[in-house]
Amino acid sequence: MKVVILAGGLGTRLAEETDTVPKPMVEVGDRPILFHIMSHYASQGFNDFVIALGYKGRVIKRYMLEARNLAHRHTTIDMTSGEVTFNGDFDFPDWTVHLLETGLHTMTAGRVRQALPLLDGEPFMLTYGDGLSDIDLGALLDFHRSHGKLATLSIVRPTSLFGHLQIEGDQITEFIEKPQTLGGWINGGFMVMEPGVADYLAVSDDTPLERDPLENLAKDGQLMAYRHHGFWQCMDSLKDKRLLEQLWEGGNAPWKTWAE
Repeated sequence: MKVVILAGGLGTRLAEETDTVPKPMVEVGDRPILFHIMSHYASQGFNDFVIALGYKGRVIKRYMLEARNLAHRHTTIDMTSGEVTFNGDFDFPDWTVHLLETGLHTMTAGRVRQALPLLDGEPFMLTYGDGLSDIDLGALLDFHRSHGKLATLSIVRPTSLFGHLQIEGDQITEFIEKPQTLGGWINGGFMVMEPGVADYLAVSDDTPLERDPLENLAKDGQLMAYRHHGFWQCMDSLKDKRLLEQLWEGGNAPWKTWAE
């Protein structure tokens, strides 16, 4: 089953980083967040990717083209002839990566629609290029197959920015440091879709997936919710990036489900 990753947005809320690279190439640790997302999928057996490019897509292309060579531990370059010899161990994931240019200003529905011809009329995974999670993808797929609808959306309750206090009068009866939000659920990405969603994507390139397509799937009873109670964190801002960096550097990155 192929995994479509939406990696073409402008990333304006992370302008400190995205002036030079697209948001999926912003690094957590010493690897782009895109690599983290792909590694999580691959660790659970999903290693055939379609990356929908847009803003600064060449940066992602260059990374993918160079990553295999850079994975070699030792490299010898003859500066006269230009001959390159790779020595030592080679350790790079067994991935297939399709890099699809979908347009600078194309919105998410248009990017998914353009990816459909590469999916061979089969069900597919779909996610964003800026969200990390420890979600069990096999359980997600089992849930999707069990209900027979066209689409499954993973929903999450993100961590609150503040501690939660339960108060009775002037007395604090409960204190929870930065719990998951006690309110509603939100879209966490990590979707599964059937080829039949194509009928809902017959829109212009300026339509977000999150508007008419998902709204109409919901109205028609074709959109199901998979509740993920574990870790989830998007990277919308520099503050989010710093949080992810802190978790990674502290050896407490729940989304790291793969072996180095």
